[in-house]
Amino acid sequence: MLDLKMLRTEPEEVQRKLAKRDPSLASDLPQFLELDKRHREAETFLTDLNAKSNAAAKLIGQLKAQKRDEEALLQQETVRAAKQTIGEQEAIVNALDSERSAWLFKAPNLPDDSVPAGNESNNQVISTVGDLPTFDFEPKPHWDIAESLGIIDFARGVKLSGSGFVLYRGVGAQLERALIQFMIDLHVEKHGYTEWSTPFFLNRESITGSAHIVKFTPEMYHDDEDDLFALPTAEPALVNIHRGEILTFDELPLNYVAYSPCWRREAGAAGKDTRGLLRVHQFDKVEMVKYTAPEDSYNQLEIMLSNATDVITALGLPYRIVLLAAGDISFAAAKCYDVEIYAPGVGKWLEVSSVSNCEDFQSRRANIRFRREQGSKPEFVHLLNGSGTALPRLVASLLETYQNADGSVTMPEVLRPYLKGLERITA
Repeated sequence: MLDLKMLRTEPEEVQRKLAKRDPSLASDLPQFLELDKRHREAETFLTDLNAKSNAAAKLIGQLKAQKRDEEALLQQETVRAAKQTIGEQEAIVNALDSERSAWLFKAPNLPDDSVPAGNESNNQVISTVGDLPTFDFEPKPHWDIAESLGIIDFARGVKLSGSGFVLYRGVGAQLERALIQFMIDLHVEKHGYTEWSTPFFLNRESITGSAHIVKFTPEMYHDDEDDLFALPTAEPALVNIHRGEILTFDELPLNYVAYSPCWRREAGAAGKDTRGLLRVHQFDKVEMVKYTAPEDSYNQLEIMLSNATDVITALGLPYRIVLLAAGDISFAAAKCYDVEIYAPGVGKWLEVSSVSNCEDFQSRRANIRFRREQGSKPEFVHLLNGSGTALPRLVASLLETYQNADGSVTMPEVLRPYLKGLERITA
């Protein structure tokens, strides 16, 4: 949620930043500020009415004590009339507050100055690491490789749950587990994260606190009876661990990591990269979240980005880092990097991680604060999130990159201890 004080005191700056996302967002701000002004004026008028009513009530007691009953009766009539006016004014204040809150609820975060303006076409590739693989044969797409090796049964996955659901088999299932364990170990043992195992369903308050409720609702699977949301990612779970709490400065930064299955409807994605593992409704992911002091959050963003790319480097895959434009970052983000890996069988760069700094946007919604020292005024923490990483496209790239002419797939050395020493997947 945006800082109301900043909206009031720096409207031109807010407009400039909103316009980087979408010019129409900036044009809405003057209407909001007029609404906010009316709300404050109505609140002031209500405060004055209450003060006058309280003063009249106090006067009634004094008049009665002085046996001036007729004057006391007149004051009682005044108080009764004032209460009716107060009730009407309270309704006005509440209505204006609801309208103002609705705007704030739907307003996205302000992009950082380093973020380019515009939409996806303005995204910037800022670095490419590693050489693209070469082959002396025609590389196959991962769905052909997986089916020929018998490690993924796409047809039976559809039979069980419908399109977009995947059935891993044998070594394919082991490979999923190996990747998850490898990434968790890397982030815990090398990068210093604390591992959590979270619920896979969250209540509405949690989904609201992380801001996923605003723009991500069409993507989430929802249980109507208990009003619970299946995780679209472990981010909202990790973000809400400290909802409503006040942390200490010495605790920061907090570095959390969790594995979870993730569920997404992929609304509006029909016909777009839907074959194989490129776009599925259920997938595994390892997620990182950081709670930081405001002045340290952009330094921690670069550290988190490095943590994500360490996964790719260890697996020996080429990757590139993309700085997303303001119109392409998520609703809650102020700045976001995508990490993409190359899949030679399909000839595409595939996103496997998004690393974002949400600054205090989520912490304002979830009321997560910290004190710099005992007795100091609480401040909102900055929250960062990043995939470390998502698995389906990572599996696709691994199969396509390490495929051999005989149809087998060589396993990266770092994964072999997690696969009981398996060096090559064969039919």
